[in-house]
Amino acid sequence: MENFEEIDPISPEEEEEESLWISEDIRSYLYETAKWTKFLSIVGFVFAGITAIGAFSAGSVLEALGPNHPIAKIGATGLTIVYLLLAVVEFYPSYLLYKFSAFTNQAVLFGDQFSLSDAMHKMKSFFKFYGILMIAFIAFYAMVMITVVVAGIAVAGR
Repeated sequence: MENFEEIDPISPEEEEEESLWISEDIRSYLYETAKWTKFLSIVGFVFAGITAIGAFSAGSVLEALGPNHPIAKIGATGLTIVYLLLAVVEFYPSYLLYKFSAFTNQAVLFGDQFSLSDAMHKMKSFFKFYGILMIAFIAFYAMVMITVVVAGIAVAGR
Protein backbone atom coordinates (compact mmCIF):
# COMPACT_ATOMS: atom_id res chain seq x y z
CA MET A 1 0.00 0.00 0.00
CA GLU A 2 2.88 2.31 0.58
CA ASN A 3 4.39 1.78 -2.88
CA PHE A 4 2.56 4.59 -4.62
CA GLU A 5 4.19 6.13 -7.65
CA GLU A 6 3.77 9.76 -8.43
CA ILE A 7 2.54 10.16 -11.98
CA ASP A 8 3.01 13.38 -13.87
CA PRO A 9 -0.35 14.63 -15.16
CA ILE A 10 -0.64 14.86 -18.91
CA SER A 11 -1.96 18.14 -20.20
CA PRO A 12 -4.99 17.95 -22.53
CA GLU A 13 -2.95 19.44 -25.37
CA GLU A 14 -0.34 16.68 -25.16
CA GLU A 15 -3.01 14.01 -24.95
CA GLU A 16 -4.85 15.32 -28.02
CA GLU A 17 -1.69 15.54 -30.11
CA GLU A 18 -0.77 11.93 -29.43
CA SER A 19 -4.24 10.40 -29.40
CA LEU A 20 -4.99 10.53 -33.13
CA TRP A 21 -2.83 10.10 -36.16
CA ILE A 22 -4.09 10.71 -39.69
CA SER A 23 -2.33 8.72 -42.38
CA GLU A 24 -2.08 9.69 -46.05
CA ASP A 25 -4.79 7.13 -46.86
CA ILE A 26 -7.16 8.79 -44.41
CA ARG A 27 -6.29 12.23 -45.81
CA SER A 28 -7.09 11.03 -49.34
CA TYR A 29 -10.39 9.51 -48.15
CA LEU A 30 -11.32 12.76 -46.43
CA TYR A 31 -10.39 14.77 -49.51
CA GLU A 32 -12.51 12.56 -51.77
CA THR A 33 -15.38 12.62 -49.27
CA ALA A 34 -15.19 16.42 -49.24
CA LYS A 35 -15.60 16.49 -53.03
CA TRP A 36 -18.70 14.29 -52.87
CA THR A 37 -20.24 16.21 -49.99
CA LYS A 38 -19.70 19.46 -51.88
CA PHE A 39 -21.48 17.97 -54.91
CA LEU A 40 -24.36 16.69 -52.76
CA SER A 41 -24.66 20.02 -50.97
CA ILE A 42 -24.88 21.94 -54.24
CA VAL A 43 -27.56 19.56 -55.52
CA GLY A 44 -29.39 20.04 -52.20
CA PHE A 45 -29.18 23.83 -52.56
CA VAL A 46 -30.63 23.60 -56.08
CA PHE A 47 -33.54 21.41 -54.93
CA ALA A 48 -34.18 23.69 -51.94
CA GLY A 49 -34.26 26.66 -54.31
CA ILE A 50 -36.64 24.91 -56.69
CA THR A 51 -38.88 24.01 -53.75
CA ALA A 52 -38.84 27.62 -52.51
CA ILE A 53 -39.70 28.91 -55.98
CA GLY A 54 -42.47 26.31 -56.19
CA ALA A 55 -43.85 27.59 -52.89
CA PHE A 56 -44.76 30.88 -54.49
CA SER A 57 -46.66 29.22 -57.32
CA ALA A 58 -49.06 27.49 -54.90
CA GLY A 59 -51.96 29.76 -55.87
CA SER A 60 -51.81 28.84 -59.53
CA VAL A 61 -51.44 25.14 -58.67
CA LEU A 62 -54.58 25.30 -56.54
CA GLU A 63 -56.47 27.06 -59.34
CA ALA A 64 -55.45 24.31 -61.76
CA LEU A 65 -56.63 21.60 -59.36
CA GLY A 66 -60.06 23.18 -58.89
CA PRO A 67 -62.02 24.09 -55.78
CA ASN A 68 -63.18 20.53 -55.02
CA HIS A 69 -59.69 19.02 -54.72
CA PRO A 70 -58.69 18.02 -51.14
CA ILE A 71 -55.47 20.04 -51.30
CA ALA A 72 -57.53 23.18 -52.10
CA LYS A 73 -58.82 23.11 -48.51
CA ILE A 74 -55.32 24.00 -47.27
CA GLY A 75 -55.37 27.22 -49.23
CA ALA A 76 -52.63 28.96 -51.16
CA THR A 77 -51.04 30.44 -48.03
CA GLY A 78 -51.01 27.11 -46.23
CA LEU A 79 -49.47 25.36 -49.22
CA THR A 80 -46.85 28.11 -49.54
CA ILE A 81 -45.91 27.71 -45.88
CA VAL A 82 -45.65 23.93 -46.22
CA TYR A 83 -43.38 24.25 -49.27
CA LEU A 84 -41.21 26.87 -47.58
CA LEU A 85 -40.79 24.58 -44.56
CA LEU A 86 -39.79 21.77 -46.91
CA ALA A 87 -37.26 24.10 -48.56
CA VAL A 88 -35.73 24.89 -45.15
CA VAL A 89 -35.61 21.19 -44.28
CA GLU A 90 -33.77 20.59 -47.58
CA PHE A 91 -31.47 23.59 -47.17
CA TYR A 92 -30.14 22.94 -43.65
CA PRO A 93 -28.47 19.54 -44.26
CA SER A 94 -27.07 20.85 -47.55
CA TYR A 95 -25.56 23.77 -45.66
CA LEU A 96 -23.99 21.40 -43.12
CA LEU A 97 -22.55 19.25 -45.92
CA TYR A 98 -21.13 22.31 -47.65
CA LYS A 99 -19.46 23.53 -44.45
CA PHE A 100 -18.10 20.00 -43.82
CA SER A 101 -16.62 20.02 -47.32
CA ALA A 102 -15.02 23.43 -46.91
CA PHE A 103 -13.54 22.67 -43.49
CA THR A 104 -12.33 19.23 -44.61
CA ASN A 105 -10.58 20.67 -47.67
CA GLN A 106 -8.85 23.25 -45.49
CA ALA A 107 -7.84 20.61 -42.95
CA VAL A 108 -6.45 18.22 -45.56
CA LEU A 109 -4.70 20.79 -47.72
CA PHE A 110 -3.15 22.83 -44.88
CA GLY A 111 -2.93 20.24 -42.09
CA ASP A 112 -5.23 22.37 -39.94
CA GLN A 113 -6.43 20.46 -36.86
CA PHE A 114 -9.04 23.08 -35.93
CA SER A 115 -10.62 22.89 -39.39
CA LEU A 116 -10.82 19.10 -39.09
CA SER A 117 -12.49 19.51 -35.72
CA ASP A 118 -15.00 21.97 -37.22
CA ALA A 119 -15.61 19.59 -40.12
CA MET A 120 -16.35 16.71 -37.76
CA HIS A 121 -18.67 18.97 -35.77
CA LYS A 122 -20.63 19.78 -38.96
CA MET A 123 -20.80 16.09 -39.87
CA LYS A 124 -22.05 15.27 -36.36
CA SER A 125 -24.74 17.96 -36.71
CA PHE A 126 -25.69 16.58 -40.13
CA PHE A 127 -26.23 13.05 -38.80
CA LYS A 128 -27.96 14.34 -35.68
CA PHE A 129 -30.38 16.30 -37.88
CA TYR A 130 -31.14 13.26 -40.01
CA GLY A 131 -31.48 11.08 -36.91
CA ILE A 132 -34.07 13.43 -35.42
CA LEU A 133 -35.82 13.63 -38.78
CA MET A 134 -35.97 9.82 -38.99
CA ILE A 135 -37.38 9.61 -35.46
CA ALA A 136 -40.08 12.10 -36.47
CA PHE A 137 -40.90 10.11 -39.62
CA ILE A 138 -41.03 6.82 -37.73
CA ALA A 139 -43.34 8.38 -35.13
CA PHE A 140 -45.53 9.80 -37.91
CA TYR A 141 -45.70 6.44 -39.68
CA ALA A 142 -46.53 4.69 -36.40
CA MET A 143 -49.37 7.15 -35.80
CA VAL A 144 -50.66 6.60 -39.35
CA MET A 145 -50.53 2.83 -38.89
CA ILE A 146 -52.40 3.03 -35.58
CA THR A 147 -54.98 5.34 -37.14
CA VAL A 148 -55.48 2.98 -40.07
CA VAL A 149 -55.86 -0.04 -37.79
CA VAL A 150 -58.32 1.77 -35.49
CA ALA A 151 -60.30 3.06 -38.49
CA GLY A 152 -60.32 -0.44 -40.00
CA ILE A 153 -61.62 -1.93 -36.76
CA ALA A 154 -64.26 0.79 -36.50
CA VAL A 155 -65.43 0.23 -40.07
CA ALA A 156 -65.45 -3.57 -39.62
CA GLY A 157 -67.45 -3.24 -36.41
CA ARG A 158 -70.41 -1.54 -38.11
